[in-house]
Amino acid sequence: MILYSLYDCLDFKGWLFLTCFLLLLIDLIRNKNPANFPPGPWPLPILGNVFTDVNYKTVDQLIEKYGNIFSVRIGSDKIVYVSGFKMVKDVLITQGENFTDRPVSPLFDTLYKGRGLSFNNGYSWRKHQQFSMSHLKNFGEGRKTLEENNQRECYFLCGAFKEEQGRPFDPLVKINNAVANVIGFLVFGHRYEYSDVNFQKRLQMSAESVFLTGSVWNQLYDAFPGIMKWVPGPHQTIISNYQKLANFLEEKIEQHKPDWDISNPRDYIDAYLTEAEKKKNDTEAGFTVGSLVWSMVDLFEGGTETTTNTLRWALLFLIKYPDIQKKVQAEIDEVIGSRLPSMSDKANMHYLNAFIHEVLRRANLVPLNMARVAKKDTTLGGYFITKGTVMITNLTSVLYDKQEWETPDAFNPKHFLDSEGHFCRRNAFFAFSAGKRQCPGEYLAHLELFIFLTILLQTFSFSPPDGEEPSLDSQVGFTQAPLPYKICAHPR
Repeated sequence: MILYSLYDCLDFKGWLFLTCFLLLLIDLIRNKNPANFPPGPWPLPILGNVFTDVNYKTVDQLIEKYGNIFSVRIGSDKIVYVSGFKMVKDVLITQGENFTDRPVSPLFDTLYKGRGLSFNNGYSWRKHQQFSMSHLKNFGEGRKTLEENNQRECYFLCGAFKEEQGRPFDPLVKINNAVANVIGFLVFGHRYEYSDVNFQKRLQMSAESVFLTGSVWNQLYDAFPGIMKWVPGPHQTIISNYQKLANFLEEKIEQHKPDWDISNPRDYIDAYLTEAEKKKNDTEAGFTVGSLVWSMVDLFEGGTETTTNTLRWALLFLIKYPDIQKKVQAEIDEVIGSRLPSMSDKANMHYLNAFIHEVLRRANLVPLNMARVAKKDTTLGGYFITKGTVMITNLTSVLYDKQEWETPDAFNPKHFLDSEGHFCRRNAFFAFSAGKRQCPGEYLAHLELFIFLTILLQTFSFSPPDGEEPSLDSQVGFTQAPLPYKICAHPR
């Protein structure tokens, strides 16, 4: 009776108002934060904080207002940002078991479907992580094969630099191709000439995808997938580019199958197919061709993008600070001379090792770490974190923590040298993240950076073009890359 009376007395505007009121009330009740949840900016109904720009440059403003733990809401998803060495260490290491899983990203779930390395969880992720780390560290005959692979590729890179005859050039394309060849040789056993146009297009698509992943379009898709999958925009480019890269790598698998020898694996594909054969009865481990494809995407893209930009940052710092370049070269000349370097030399190369670590710290390649999700209710920094809460650790705040670094905003290799000039690793060095989800390619990255930089600095002295002052400004997507710049490579 009451409903009939209400129906009679309300016109269209009245019903519209009542519907909106009920939707707002439902949203308020459904998304109400529990007691003692981390504070944050007030969310809009339905949308949440979708218009709050949270990136590594703006996050400091929110930290200043709310502290090292604050929350935002995108759609109905609650996201907690954690900053500072002590708090980030608590998430990644001390309570790391509570935060090992990745949240389901609707955008990437359309592609990965829980396979591979980056977006896999549980038992399957652990087995894939262990297998990948073992392969990257012990490929072929182990360290010797990895060193020879890097030495060979750096020979080609030096040849490409020499072709410029001391003229100014942008090193991006040459470095990107060289780094891609290193990881490509490990993954699918093949390298590409720097003049290969099709391969260059694939590398450009890969870099574009990583850049766009750090944009708001990714967040919008994850918050409103039912709508965004029909809307044109950069998020569709991300999906398209990843699928093209996956198709390219799947072709490599098919090319391997006819002459695959289970007793003599040539590369990651062969080793994975062998592991899949061993685990064919362990379906929970998920060693399938689909998982192989997306593991290869993770390794190829992750290994190419981050190491390329680290080397670009390294060259930029070398031309920005010529005195540091001279110190590195003097150490190389004294310890190695003109012979090829090996990883056994690294223990005696204190200044170069410190330089590489400072490049990784100062470059801050991944300012905001990949998201985790709370596996159960827990307490962090005195706040209550509910199961299912998405957690993002602010790696910038660790690598630039004023309580951990003497001159955090300056480029200073002495951060990694003790009073006697010997290399010392720092607890707050989280350039590769930390804990169980730490980057599986850290060992390979250190080997690659050491071999490449040693050979490049044996062969060349680098300088900026005449009259140009190198800029340390950056462009940020998911990773932080230097702005395009030119160098001159002078044979020594």
